[in-house]
Amino acid sequence: MPSPYIIGIDIGTGSTKAVAVDKNNTVLSTAQHFYEAITQGEKSEQDVHPVFVAFQQSIRQIVDKLGGPPEVISFSSAMHNILVSDSQGEPLTGAILWSDTRSNRVAEALRSSPLGEQIYLATGTPVHSMSPLCKIRWMQECEPALFSKAARFISIKEFIWWQLFGEYVIDHSLASATGLFNVHQLRWEEPALQFAGISTQQLSQPVPVTYTKANAKRELAGEMGLSAETVFMVGASDGTLANLGSRCLRPSDAAVTIGTSAAVRITSPTPVQDARRMIFNYRLDENTFVCGGAVNNGGNVFQWVLEQLFNGRAGVGNYEQLFQLVSQVAAGSNGLLFLPYLHGERAPIWDEKSSGAFIGIGVGHNLAHFARSAAEGVCFALLHILSSLEEVCGPLEQLLVSGGLTHTDVMMQLLANVTGKRVVVQLGGDASAMGAVYLAQKARGYLSAYSEIPVNKATVFQPEAAAGEIYKQSFAVYKNLYPVLKDSMHTLHALAQRSM
Repeated sequence: MPSPYIIGIDIGTGSTKAVAVDKNNTVLSTAQHFYEAITQGEKSEQDVHPVFVAFQQSIRQIVDKLGGPPEVISFSSAMHNILVSDSQGEPLTGAILWSDTRSNRVAEALRSSPLGEQIYLATGTPVHSMSPLCKIRWMQECEPALFSKAARFISIKEFIWWQLFGEYVIDHSLASATGLFNVHQLRWEEPALQFAGISTQQLSQPVPVTYTKANAKRELAGEMGLSAETVFMVGASDGTLANLGSRCLRPSDAAVTIGTSAAVRITSPTPVQDARRMIFNYRLDENTFVCGGAVNNGGNVFQWVLEQLFNGRAGVGNYEQLFQLVSQVAAGSNGLLFLPYLHGERAPIWDEKSSGAFIGIGVGHNLAHFARSAAEGVCFALLHILSSLEEVCGPLEQLLVSGGLTHTDVMMQLLANVTGKRVVVQLGGDASAMGAVYLAQKARGYLSAYSEIPVNKATVFQPEAAAGEIYKQSFAVYKNLYPVLKDSMHTLHALAQRSM
């Protein structure tokens, strides 16, 4: 049998990632299995059954490699997804993902109302089509037959937990990202439930993030190579655990995650509430909040650039070639600016009808300038959130970065230059999965405090003064573009909807 180890498993929108760690915080093994989402116009859903298979495969792969089951399996999970299940627990829909914007009209109306501000201040969740609150209300209005069949509204993590144990629970962290949960009183928020048209009986039982259970269903446990004694910890949300996995614990630090989407987050003992900016306030645990803002457009922007702008042209067919080309263009992209709102936008503008835009195009610009401008635009969007946080919380010194783009030095240096901050990329496993491990370690007594988490080796990128001066001027223009273009974006969005 192997020495005791813990698995942290992160259930994301594109893949499930697992990491096995021993008591000395040595990474013993990792696994990752992919699946797809279905996107059609404003619709974005995911079949939960392939996700559950990927969850099982990730655990089995590690167990087989290490020769025995773990002591604990601790969960991390993507936020803002919701599915409808019937009285037998069978899904009636796919998981409606954060990127689904069919409820944008519901969100827009609620956002501009006194009730919207009341719900935001109670739940900590920005009023936006990403939230289960708005998705459920949309379903009530636009899919009444489906809504009437709903026995429960649950997330992908809750679906997996129900598969394992036959019970419906949701951790305080994931609940705090629904728009339905009072983050101060740790209970479902009645005005939000009334707005959504549901009752507490249609939701899972809220539990602490350290809630554990053993004796998973025998057949499923056997398929994963687990014993009856293997303990599962319900864990927390991926965004909050990314802060923990990045060791973003000091008030002068911010965590930045750049995956499909992207986010900037700080860790705080109290919520940071701002109804105008709608800074999110999600629970890491009963004593800790993670506060910040998320954008819809991160790595998906570069996927779009590769597929739609290059499509193999100019010898660019992958990310490495793309960023090699980006590195050859000077800071500022020769006056070309990009608003990266390809998928609408969350923080800080909160506008599902916004759209991407290249501004300043001239005959001297080529594909390399467009690629560089796209990368700068993603960094400007993150700086926009960072600036909003600093206005409320005070100056931040460094960014602890995680996500797929951390392997791209060009992007990390660009982020340092645009933000004017020290960028730190820590070596180790996936930040959210590692955060799940640390959560379990503290609960099991291996850590008395998160401050005891050892610091891994890191790569540091310092801001370059000359490029920083250019970006200060470019960012001033960037911030002024959306207010000027907003009405035109909305008109074009309406035209696009009519033509579909």
